[in-house]
Amino acid sequence: MNKSIIPGVVSQNEFWTSERCYIQELLNNPDVPEVSLARCRVEPGVTTQLHQLSVMELYVVASGTGLMEVGGQPSFVVGEGDSVYIAAGEAQRITNTGSADLVFQCICMPRFYPECYLSLEDDE
Repeated sequence: MNKSIIPGVVSQNEFWTSERCYIQELLNNPDVPEVSLARCRVEPGVTTQLHQLSVMELYVVASGTGLMEVGGQPSFVVGEGDSVYIAAGEAQRITNTGSADLVFQCICMPRFYPECYLSLEDDE
């Protein structure tokens, strides 16, 4: 086996999350703890759950338009080709303001694992 190849596809299909978006994990392997990569999809009119992670995130918007909120700063418009840096511990959420799905890649460093996610919304 080629040691340069990292088995990393965790999910062949996207799955719905309590964050109110669909996720497809593309790379999330304990053997590569430095980074993970996921494809995220937010449906039109949906705002993701206000949350924070204990790891740094980078969103890279592939398609669609949205309104991003990070760290209590004024919200700002994002669209195809935009990247958003989110420091570890910053509150964040994104709203799909378009008529098509908002799709972006999410890079986490170090890698994402469920325990690094903290919802900042009251459970309903």
